[in-house]
Amino acid sequence: MNREQILGQPSMPIAGPSFPFGPFHFVDREYFAVLYESDPAAIREALPEPLEPAGDNLVAFDFMKTLDASGFGSYTAAATIIPAKFKGQKMNFIAQMYLDDGAPLTAGREIWGFPQKYGEPSLKVNADTLTGTLAYSGQQIAKGTMLYKVDANADDLQKTVMVLTPPQVTLKVMPGPDGKAEIAQLVTFTMQNVKVKGSWNGPAALELIPHANAPVADLPVRKVVLGRHFIADLTLPYGTVLHDYLG
Repeated sequence: MNREQILGQPSMPIAGPSFPFGPFHFVDREYFAVLYESDPAAIREALPEPLEPAGDNLVAFDFMKTLDASGFGSYTAAATIIPAKFKGQKMNFIAQMYLDDGAPLTAGREIWGFPQKYGEPSLKVNADTLTGTLAYSGQQIAKGTMLYKVDANADDLQKTVMVLTPPQVTLKVMPGPDGKAEIAQLVTFTMQNVKVKGSWNGPAALELIPHANAPVADLPVRKVVLGRHFIADLTLPYGTVLHDYLG
């Protein structure tokens, strides 16, 4: 195996790469997002400098069911997302994320720095209730519920497109072979080719349970503001370095 062959591979292991080259396309991805008020001190603690809190004390907990993702297949995810600012620009910082499939988990961590760990998220309809759950090591740590398709936004899907298109930010920290940080960056990217196929708002509830290895409850729920449910096609492109801690 020569240098060109090695550098031409998308990922490790070379004998059967964990994921292919991107960008990655998602078809009919289903989102259930619970927007809630949290503790401002906890928000500040969770945001890496130089990111600043957006000032509204809001946090989103998202459940995402991906039925068709190029290179990844089918999987489900859950994430904690904090609205933030970088030099005055509004961005969404992805603070925690849990997936149930190895390929997108590995690619997300190694390419963009998604803060992903293996978990057991689910998103399904139980009778008249949209229900998202997250378990870690067999213990349920999050449960969100929302009235199913009551308040439709079919006449203004552009509002939902605007929810998906602000720049996203992750904190990517990866060690070198000596165990010290070889990469320490804020990475940013923006979803592309967003096509919203359905969107609904409604009353929602969210419960977060403390867990030592999956601390979603470190951003406590003070008041649930809104539930959002939508389905969209979109493309996850490669990102860029927003801030380099080693530079």
